[in-house]
Amino acid sequence: MDNGEERTPELKSLRQKVEYMVEKTFPGQKISGRVFAELVRERGGSLSHSYFSNILAGKVTQPSEEILKALGLGFGVDWHFFKEESDVVDDVVAGLQFLAKRRTGEISGLAGRGIGDGGLSPELLQFALSLLEDAPRSGDRAPGHGGTGGPGPGNAA
Repeated sequence: MDNGEERTPELKSLRQKVEYMVEKTFPGQKISGRVFAELVRERGGSLSHSYFSNILAGKVTQPSEEILKALGLGFGVDWHFFKEESDVVDDVVAGLQFLAKRRTGEISGLAGRGIGDGGLSPELLQFALSLLEDAPRSGDRAPGHGGTGGPGPGNAA
């Protein structure tokens, strides 16, 4: 049963990770190897279009660190995401899920006090997502409870 919640995908192989990032970074678009290679070049990296195509075809499974960094530049994520046994996969997925909810209007705003330049920690971001998943929908609020995020005490940015 689909209730609109996205399950965290299993992202083990480099190909799975790159396919996931293409889908989430360029939703509804077909991105060619040439377009992606140009994007990487514009952001200061180097990646050939044929090498990118070989990654998507599953022909490349253990690229160099330089290639992983180029993928990170192209997708705008920490390059460690693409490493085998990466510790940042869940963090990147949580961040993308958060952005998707922001794009669809499920999250209208977020006010953080005392958050440093690095933004929300991955743990706090995952916690915020879990609260959203557990929260009743706007029409299901109990009487006497206002919405969240609107003007009022404790909700000023």
